[in-house]
Amino acid sequence: MTSTPTANLSRSEQKRVQILEAAIDLFCGQGFPNTSMDEVAKKAGVSKQTVYSHFGCKDDLFVASIESKCVVHNLTEELFADPHHPEKALASFGEYFSEMIVSPEALKVFTACVAQAETHPEISELFYNAGPEHLLNLMSDYLTLVEQAGVYQFGNTRSCSVRLCLMMFGEMRMKLELGLGVEELIEGREAYIQECVDMFLRAYKLK
Repeated sequence: MTSTPTANLSRSEQKRVQILEAAIDLFCGQGFPNTSMDEVAKKAGVSKQTVYSHFGCKDDLFVASIESKCVVHNLTEELFADPHHPEKALASFGEYFSEMIVSPEALKVFTACVAQAETHPEISELFYNAGPEHLLNLMSDYLTLVEQAGVYQFGNTRSCSVRLCLMMFGEMRMKLELGLGVEELIEGREAYIQECVDMFLRAYKLK
């Protein structure tokens, strides 16, 4: 897992990053139910008290670790700062989003949530709210602003956001979820994502 740069962070912020990186590694590797705050503290090289001072409970830590993956992949409010150039913003979103959804961490967390859905449905809910729900809200709010410029008309921006994200999953994510090889899809992945963005915007552009 790629570490977040910590050179310009305060000591407290550095510890927070260490905790988040340790948490996501453990959650991915052994699942939410099997991961304790003690283990996270040990892996992060901090005290258990420090973990609790940053994150009040394991649920909060899980949500924060999922949200931190979005930040690592630049999927934040800043990406949607300019509603006047949606072509650029959505192309960047497509690049970052497509990288995240095929990352080993994203696949492991998703697989773990599915495997434990019957016994621990609350984990799936935490994951959905911290990851997909968070991104869909960002996208929906952005499309609302874009629509106000008068060039595109989306209507139900939530449904439009879902539509674009699911298009970007594509064959690669589907095969990865099944543990199948994707070597033949890697070369064309970038073009596929750009085509999704182009098709999406053409569909909602006012004539």
